[in-house]
Amino acid sequence: MPTFSQAFGLGKSQLELDFVDVSLLRDNQLFIDPFGIAQALDRWSIDAAATVGMFFQQVVDDIRGGHEDNAKQLLSNLSEPNETRLGYSAKRPQGSGIGEQKAEEIYEALRTSSAVRQGFITALEECELMIEGVSHDRISDLTTNVLRGHLVEYTKAQCELHGVPVQNVPIAPIFNTDSMQWEDSYVDLPVWRNRPILLVPKSAVRFSPAYQYGRYYQHYVLNFLKARELANPASALVRLIRNERKKTERRVVLKKDLAALYPRAKEFIYEFSRQNPGVLRKYKEDLKRMEASDSGSDVDSDDETVIADALATVLRQTPAGNDHAAAYHKLMIGIAEFVFFPKLDHPKKEREIHEGRKRIDIVMENAAHTGLFYTIPNIRHLPCAYVPLECKNYGREVANPELDQLSGRFSTNRGKLGFLCCRQFENRGLFIQRCRDTFRDDRGLALPLDDDTILRYLHAIAQGNRNTLEGEWSNLVNEVWLN
Repeated sequence: MPTFSQAFGLGKSQLELDFVDVSLLRDNQLFIDPFGIAQALDRWSIDAAATVGMFFQQVVDDIRGGHEDNAKQLLSNLSEPNETRLGYSAKRPQGSGIGEQKAEEIYEALRTSSAVRQGFITALEECELMIEGVSHDRISDLTTNVLRGHLVEYTKAQCELHGVPVQNVPIAPIFNTDSMQWEDSYVDLPVWRNRPILLVPKSAVRFSPAYQYGRYYQHYVLNFLKARELANPASALVRLIRNERKKTERRVVLKKDLAALYPRAKEFIYEFSRQNPGVLRKYKEDLKRMEASDSGSDVDSDDETVIADALATVLRQTPAGNDHAAAYHKLMIGIAEFVFFPKLDHPKKEREIHEGRKRIDIVMENAAHTGLFYTIPNIRHLPCAYVPLECKNYGREVANPELDQLSGRFSTNRGKLGFLCCRQFENRGLFIQRCRDTFRDDRGLALPLDDDTILRYLHAIAQGNRNTLEGEWSNLVNEVWLN
């Protein structure tokens, strides 16, 4: 079963790609998680989360306001999202099914939900906890439909980045947040066996989405109820367990007894959460902390030590010079994704700035919740929402013209931190001094990534020491910043 990268000859592993490298002949059991998207800090995720929030709030407002036709119209335009190849299905990709019947079922589930009628639910993912008939696969399908326009733009950018051909094809309706309506359109997408493909950022998918009502019930609801019963001297659920050897007794409450009294029904979970909002708040806070850990993607299952060695070998074997500039550029796209994800993600190729007068080789979005790429804008107050990488496959020394070219890309809105990727330095100390001069003149923080530096990063990963990269990056920044 070919993956997208195999079908289009990209020659890259999943670890070198920003999108999910899906199998094209079957659904991949992965789910788009609106909560994960909402917690991300890159611009694509922020815009996508806003669209999901606006759509869901409109549906809820229409239901609560008695505007049945409007709510049904919004939900009825959802279709089976087969273009992503994500979800539950066997053999051919079929989606898990948001057709007309399923849309009607979702509408009825929302309409009859006390949590919706009382305005208790504030986000789409919370439906997984409190509304019967709305499970994480349905939420993923709904999110995919609502984000179709965002996914189209992301797919086009990734195809341009990797040189994948696209065709102008019709696609299922796209939700327009200006008109709050669905719109039919033709878009440019890759096509395989006459079927369009939508690529999905790997940062947006999960094998198991964050919100799971079974986990919430088992580890938060029952734990709270257990503590409450233990604090009640008259509780009938408390058992005495005697330790004959130590001649001691302890009071216990078994979760199976609690479950018999408080069944795992979503209506009960809603009532419990409404009466005990602190428990739901704790659950949300714990999930947010997990999302802010900057952990790797669920789909990056390849052995990264092997990939690191392979990339190092290819880098060493790639000749310098203009004749091999395209190969070096393609390689650096994969290396940048491999080394910097998830701190930096969503690479784009040669993005035009200044009305097309200048182009950036690669630009990545800053998605860091922790570490250096979080500290620089939030603690050191140097903006870097976007991080450009200029790639120079020269057989000669890079000098002031190349440095000026990179610093000319900087601005407060785009960011003032970037990398100059090159092969080697005859005098690295001299180039660092030039970077310091640029920084002192308030023209931005330019950092050199020569082969030796990149090979050191790849060696650390190959040795299972990815956690040392933050220190490596900090040393590189301080080499320019603190002198």
